[in-house]
Amino acid sequence: MKISHHDYEHVTVLTVSGDFTADDTEQFARVVNDRRGAGVRHVIIDCENLEFVDSAGLESWLRVQESLGEGGGQFRLIRPDETLTTILALTRLDLAFEAHPSLEGAVRSLR
Repeated sequence: MKISHHDYEHVTVLTVSGDFTADDTEQFARVVNDRRGAGVRHVIIDCENLEFVDSAGLESWLRVQESLGEGGGQFRLIRPDETLTTILALTRLDLAFEAHPSLEGAVRSLR
């Protein structure tokens, strides 16, 4: 997995590329914690180049979402492909994760 970030005031957009598996969850958590330490409140995951996410990756998203919520922050997904959308629906995580087709829509949804 490759991960990069762009910060916009209190929002960070994390672009995740390749496969996001159990082997990548520590790196992901480190990046999120670093961004939060820099003053970020909200996290948006850009899934456009995400090829695969396993159950550990999904679980790490849930942990981040919960942690952000405790501090008044929010978590969004953008540009999930059809496969990820199906996985989220089958696991009922579509009820937990708010997904948007664009960055602009995700940013507007943050309250």
